Amino acid sequence: MNAIYELGELFEQVQMNAILGDGKIFPDCSPKTLLSEIETDYIQKKKEPSFDLKKFVLENFILPQPLTLSHQLDKTISIEQHISSLWSELTRQPSQQSGSFIPLPQPYVVPGGRFREIYYWDSYFTMLGLRESGRTDLIQHMVNNFAYLIDTVGYIPNGNRTYFLGRSQPPFFSLMVKLLHEVKGDSADDEEPDSLATYLPQLEKEYLFWMRGSDEIKMGEAKHHVVKMDNGTVLNRYWDENNTPRPEAYKEDVELSLRSKQKPETLFRHIRAAAESGWDFSSRWFKDNSFASIYTTDLVPVDLNCLLFYLEKTLAEIYLHTGNREKSNQLVAYANQRKAAIKKYCWNDEKKFFFDYDFVERKQKQSFTLAAAFPLFFEIASPEQAVSVHEILKNNFLKPGGMITTLQDSGQQWDAPNGWAPLQWICFKSLLNYGFEETAFTLKQNWLTLNQTVYLKSGKLTEKYNVCNQSEAGGGEYPNQDGFGWTNGVFLAMTNFK
Repeated sequence: MNAIYELGELFEQVQMNAILGDGKIFPDCSPKTLLSEIETDYIQKKKEPSFDLKKFVLENFILPQPLTLSHQLDKTISIEQHISSLWSELTRQPSQQSGSFIPLPQPYVVPGGRFREIYYWDSYFTMLGLRESGRTDLIQHMVNNFAYLIDTVGYIPNGNRTYFLGRSQPPFFSLMVKLLHEVKGDSADDEEPDSLATYLPQLEKEYLFWMRGSDEIKMGEAKHHVVKMDNGTVLNRYWDENNTPRPEAYKEDVELSLRSKQKPETLFRHIRAAAESGWDFSSRWFKDNSFASIYTTDLVPVDLNCLLFYLEKTLAEIYLHTGNREKSNQLVAYANQRKAAIKKYCWNDEKKFFFDYDFVERKQKQSFTLAAAFPLFFEIASPEQAVSVHEILKNNFLKPGGMITTLQDSGQQWDAPNGWAPLQWICFKSLLNYGFEETAFTLKQNWLTLNQTVYLKSGKLTEKYNVCNQSEAGGGEYPNQDGFGWTNGVFLAMTNFK
């Protein structure tokens, strides 16, 4: 948990009064002295008539510096050249522990804007662009940093902040390792370890993190990230070990709890689980289309289980490569069971689409979202299922600027009319996997054109876009951010894909 959060009343007053604006600023502060001394000083001074809370904070904490990019719009260089120049501005060097910051041993790329730390699933899509820019060094460093986090924390947290401890993010580490392996290849030098087998211990640990508790639950039960379905198969859900307001969004979470019929601790757990999903926030996680009805931990998400299917397949491949046929066969069996369960619980034969599954109510959630593309991305879907998903994506999701995230316009940032770079890539590759090249390349053209249009108007590559009116996006808890790691990465990967 974030140490500043443990200051108790001081933290609550700063966050609830929003004296620093963005709620993420105070948890990102660095104390100038011991927190115990600051708390003692606060308890004494808060009673004084002239006490000024903001002044007290500024006297006792070092505020994080905003991540401002020095670039100016230069129409003499291509957008690709601009992105390549951004990598150095978005790269952070190893540094010491400070406040909520968890130091990493090697350089890494941050997303940009208010996001001054590394983020788990963002980084895979950033790496796609680093590959195109020839920055194998940074890909290697970032994979090593995530391996370090697994070894020291036990898993990859949402980001390298103490207030993110308790949850992870969509498990893309196996894809990162595969990407590094593809970039480097198997070295002919016997002294250079195989780039897949090198990370086997960390891949195993990540799998154990997601599967923790699977041997303890009975059918219909859930614990941590695991759910045992009524056919005995274990699937996964999003989860956070904590059930308190998020330190980085304390005010928003507390205010929502006042409007919700759920118990605060239940609500906070659902909110945190949705933050783990990366889709924070979306009507996908709502029971009745209102944020106050969020029920993330009741759902088995189709995309999460596709990612874990790939992790199981990757482990099986490495075990086979290293001569452990018994373990390889075991992981192949797990992957096959998960594949069948994804089709059983998440495929709707009437609507011809993949949906999340509500394991509490034992029924599918009828929200059309781009999570349905993940079974195509990982080639889980049958050819017939892929045809149906393609038709719905083409007819309902594809817009002039790319794919909308869901068909629901709720005001949340992971809903219509917004589109996000990682999901554009997932859809693009999904469609190509099953031969839908015309739709895939239409998506590619629409998305790249939107990125270029906004860039030429503003000089920015942003976190998300409005794919319907082809402009910068809105919605959510904070303004659209400039930078932006995964947008840059997907732009370069799509541009160079032939």
